[in-house]
Amino acid sequence: MLSTVKDLHIALATISGTGFLIRGCWMLRGSPRLRARWVRIAPHVVDALLLGSGVTLAVGLSISPGSAPWLAVKLGALVGYIGLGLIALRLGRTRSERAAAFFLALAVFAYIVAVALRHDPTPWG
Repeated sequence: MLSTVKDLHIALATISGTGFLIRGCWMLRGSPRLRARWVRIAPHVVDALLLGSGVTLAVGLSISPGSAPWLAVKLGALVGYIGLGLIALRLGRTRSERAAAFFLALAVFAYIVAVALRHDPTPWG
């Protein structure tokens, strides 16, 4: 069963990241698509399922942020990613501020994926 949950977690992370990339591109272009109801709702559903699958994996594998430093770093980076995403898609006052937050969020997302794949807080070190 954990193998299925892991596959689901990976699929949801891919959907979440791709969705953020698309919404960020729409933001940069000033597209009205960004204001569609489903575009505002779907990411929350996907991300809630992603978080749920991550918690299920951690419980099923008996790991915690206290016992696995890579997981603690991944969760900390997730908080940063969420904050940058909020600035990029909602809270940024100027297009340049939003763009900077968007590209930084993409870099943090890449870091989260690398940490998850290597189970190492310094995946490029």
